[in-house]
Amino acid sequence: MTRFFLLLLFHAVTVLSALGQSARPNIVYIYADDLGYAELGCYGQKKIRTPNIDRIAKEGILFTDYYTSTPVCAPSRCQLLTGKHAGHSYIRGNYELGGFPDSTERGQMPLPAGTVTIGTVLQKEGYRTAAIGKWGLGMGYSSGSPNKQGFDYFYGYYDQKQAHNYYPTHLWENEKWDTLNNPVINVHRRLDPKTATMKDFDYYKGNDYAIDKMAEKAVRFVRENKDRPFFLYLPFTIPHVSLQAPDEAVAEYKGLFPEKPYYGGQSYASTPYPLSTYAAMITYMDSKVGEIMTLLKELGIDDNTLVIFTSDNGTTFNGGVDAKFFESVGPYRGLKMDVYEGGIRMPMVARWPGRITPGSVTDHVGVHYDVLATLLDVVKTDPVPSDGISFLPTLLGKNDEQEKHEYLYWEYPEKGGQLAIRMGKWKGVKVDMKKNKNAKWELYDLQKDESETTDLAARHPELITRFDQIVKKEHSPSHVEAWEFVE
Repeated sequence: MTRFFLLLLFHAVTVLSALGQSARPNIVYIYADDLGYAELGCYGQKKIRTPNIDRIAKEGILFTDYYTSTPVCAPSRCQLLTGKHAGHSYIRGNYELGGFPDSTERGQMPLPAGTVTIGTVLQKEGYRTAAIGKWGLGMGYSSGSPNKQGFDYFYGYYDQKQAHNYYPTHLWENEKWDTLNNPVINVHRRLDPKTATMKDFDYYKGNDYAIDKMAEKAVRFVRENKDRPFFLYLPFTIPHVSLQAPDEAVAEYKGLFPEKPYYGGQSYASTPYPLSTYAAMITYMDSKVGEIMTLLKELGIDDNTLVIFTSDNGTTFNGGVDAKFFESVGPYRGLKMDVYEGGIRMPMVARWPGRITPGSVTDHVGVHYDVLATLLDVVKTDPVPSDGISFLPTLLGKNDEQEKHEYLYWEYPEKGGQLAIRMGKWKGVKVDMKKNKNAKWELYDLQKDESETTDLAARHPELITRFDQIVKKEHSPSHVEAWEFVE
């Protein structure tokens, strides 16, 4: 009888353990590329349609004061995945290796072996992990390969330079070349405005659109792992230039905007309809987000899946993009590569049925380097050392339990060397520090001056002193000399 009872008890514990494991929430983290703060309908965009992402906000929570860790590609991704701000991060700028042609594809500086990432920690927690999209943190043969950095499955671009083309000759799948049905396209080849014909623009078109391939792989990954906890990191390349989209997507916008052909004058692919193509790319990405959301419901795992959508940095300034026309960064100053608000303040929405109250809006000040701490909080595992603070209480509406940053810190070595600190309503900025080691702080009251137009530094010397103290505390030496500009 005792043996029988023990067998029953063992069976019960096993079943409960399995149920508990299957109940652990799935996580889908969608990361747009160069999407500005105000390029979604839920953030006030009037010209570009984003119904599926808007629905995430309507059925979940929208952050008004959320930031990227750095206003450019590779370091933003590194700091997101490692929970380190730019004064501590291993990668602080776009350190390019190799060139644009397939024969010289070398990617960016790789993450070192042994790096703790969101992927490595969730893998240890029994999650199936995937990164699908643009990686930018090392080629497959390097220590930075996503398969060596916590991701069971990878599909997409290793190299950010290759990602300038939405019709590449290949993508990568778990360190293997995946040939696509596209010709070789040099997207940085310009057209002559004096002689170019409509036919010449066809040079920049292919057959296999990279976004379609990414979405297909994402759908497959979710289907294959519906019965176990999974983490899908989905860094889409849209709307980063080049301006390329399927003809049928562009057709939805053609004729709506007063536009002129773009001939490649600011680099990247030429297009006869730059405004329509840009809008079409964002709407196309939105449709792929919708496919993921529909699939979660179809599989019956919608209620147990946390979906987060955000962007890596602000809207770009080149490649035919017209941020002013679309009011892409809303009232904010600056664009990609700026530490002013337009370069670093991000759209961020999240949905988790039954856990996040629909229609919630929060002004909690969060940042990408909080995501590691947050997701570990979501899966109820021990934290790891990072610069972040979990914003899970905010997601769940437990605002009285939410710990807050005393300040956020940005250190960006490109575009002349820049610093920024947000502390409450105050924002400090330093620019051109590589040319001027004695550059002075600019100070803005974001509560009264969200566009950062009126410098109040002379009136608040005590804040300037505090900012200098913060820089000394938060800056650690980098292993790359070109990234060292803070004394």
